[in-house]
This record gives sequence, structure tokens and C-alpha cells, in this order.
Amino acid sequence: MRSFLIFWAGPLGFLWGWYFLSLYDLSMGMFFFSREMHDQVFTIYGNILGIPPETIPPLVARACIVDTGLVLCLIAFRRRRQIIAWVQAWRAARAATAATYVEELPSTSAS
Repeated sequence: MRSFLIFWAGPLGFLWGWYFLSLYDLSMGMFFFSREMHDQVFTIYGNILGIPPETIPPLVARACIVDTGLVLCLIAFRRRRQIIAWVQAWRAARAATAATYVEELPSTSAS
């Protein structure tokens, strides 16, 4: 599971790191992180896909969000017993705290 997360989060971190560094032209002397490279990459992808280059980043962001949701669902499914046990313990602790709080309330009966 750990390697699965590494192979999922690693490329996403690299992609978004490159995207924001090149978007703001924080090249640090490397052409790879320059705004010129950023524009060239999205122009090439736009020409290949037949769509305007400025529409590609929102599409990629949406795809990353959907993929992240799928990965989190997969992790939750694999750990469902642990999650169910944690929720039951949390609810029991909450109920015990509420019962203690009700017992400590001063009685307000009118005489």
C-alpha cells in the first residue's frame, strides 16, 4: 500500500511542482522550469488534442481530483474494518461524554 501511494503521489507532486514553477517562471536557471517551456508544452498538447492550450490545466486538475478520490476510496475499502471500529469507538466515547454532561447538569425543578 505504501508503494502504491508513493507511485501515485510522486508523479502528482512532480507534475504540480513543475506546473506552478513554470507557470510563475521560477526557472532557477533551467529551461525546464521556464515559462517558455510551459507555453510550449501546453501548445503541443493543445495541438495534439485539438483544444485551446489554456483549457488543459483545468482538465488535468479535474482528472487529478477524480484520481485522488478513487485512490482514497480504494484505501478506505481496504481499511474498512479499522475505519468501522474507529467510528464505533468514537460514537461510544461521544455518547459517554454526553451522558456524563447530562448527569452533571444542576436540576432546575421549581419548588
